[in-house]
Amino acid sequence: MPLVVRVERGLEPTAAAVAEAAAMAVVRLLDDVRSVEGEWTADIQRWIDGRIRKVARRARGAQWLAVTELAGMTVEHAGAEVRAFVPTPTDVVPPEIAKLQVAGLELEAGTPSADPAALVVAITPLVAMTPLKSAVQVAHAAQLARTTMSAAELERWRSSGFAVRLLRPKASTWERLIATAQVVVQDGGFTEIPPGTQTTATLFPTQMGKTGA
Repeated sequence: MPLVVRVERGLEPTAAAVAEAAAMAVVRLLDDVRSVEGEWTADIQRWIDGRIRKVARRARGAQWLAVTELAGMTVEHAGAEVRAFVPTPTDVVPPEIAKLQVAGLELEAGTPSADPAALVVAITPLVAMTPLKSAVQVAHAAQLARTTMSAAELERWRSSGFAVRLLRPKASTWERLIATAQVVVQDGGFTEIPPGTQTTATLFPTQMGKTGA
């Protein structure tokens, strides 16, 4: 699944806002009727049945306008704009997306959302990640959360617009958070995360913003 972050010169979003917006965009796309029982359903299901991967890129100006014409879902959140696209095989990514840069983006960390209704996603403090890699990790955690929730939990999250709150725990509390998480994301080690890294993000779908970690 391609993700594209809008990064205009002088109007750069924070890394926290990008991660939260990316997660919201992915879940909103998957929850859309076109994904559930419409024209996107076959592509979504093929992706879910295979190896679920996400690749985040950045765009500005005309590049951003071009990708917004492609099938997907855009979220504007806390100064960030992120668009999640209907998944395609890696060898047939639309050229408007394929030509965009993946690496090299540096952003200020920023302050995570304080929305009490948001799903809380914690990101590991044990390895360094670029803003785009972090965004992919948080988005994947949110996607998995959607599949583990009860109908009531999902409806409550849906009513918030699938809000997500990034949590950056201290290393001293990370293991405790993993032990209490309902979903843990393990990175495949294909890109910047060293092979063997066990955990990159974890989430708390039943706490919905009430964790004090």
